Amino acid sequence: MTKTKDLARTLSVAEKAFVQRGLNEAWERVIAVVVQPGVEFGDSTVFAYNSNKANPLSRFITRAWNGVYEAHSTDYQTLAALRQLVLDHFAILKVGPWLTFAFREAVFGLASVEREWLSGKAGVSLSGLPEVLETAMLEHPHHWQNHYSGDERQVRIARRYSYSDRARYYWPQTSVASALQRLIDNLSEHTAPQSLLSQYMPSEAEALRSGAIANDPRAMIHHKILAVLEQYAFACGLRQ
Repeated sequence: MTKTKDLARTLSVAEKAFVQRGLNEAWERVIAVVVQPGVEFGDSTVFAYNSNKANPLSRFITRAWNGVYEAHSTDYQTLAALRQLVLDHFAILKVGPWLTFAFREAVFGLASVEREWLSGKAGVSLSGLPEVLETAMLEHPHHWQNHYSGDERQVRIARRYSYSDRARYYWPQTSVASALQRLIDNLSEHTAPQSLLSQYMPSEAEALRSGAIANDPRAMIHHKILAVLEQYAFACGLRQ
């Protein structure tokens, strides 16, 4: 967690640098400073926001800073925690891997549906997307090998399911992008039954039953990602 004495020094040094360069008006337009409010995540663990421990930062802003905070790394926090962060003056909530993690969850879920629904169907070639992604990560390990540790089994699980989601760097690779496109094409041409979707993508199956989305793989992927963004919208007061 950022210490208030370090924060005060950062603001003082920054203001002095602006003023020395004749940028007084620009300094007046600065609206936020990035801080660490004590939230973070590891491969399989999320460190939850604690409002009481962050109280010194919350008090500091009411007497020594006219802007707000940008909270570094708020991925995977609970809905209540995100809302409390905003109430405690961490009004800009940084999010990154949670969105690509949700994307990966969606396409893995669809790959499971594809395997159950279309295995052995004449004229259909399965995408094998999880396996294609794994191959790409093993052939080009530079994006993850310095981030995951443990035995072979632990690292294999981290490659697929880690909260840090180093898999996000591999979606543009030709082999992975082609597998994803095949997955989308297969499930667009051969729509899966709602009962099967419910097994692997329950939230999207419910949205499908209610008419909120179509039985379309792209719509389901978007729905999965938007479910994360909706939590941020609620935290910032844009949703009730």
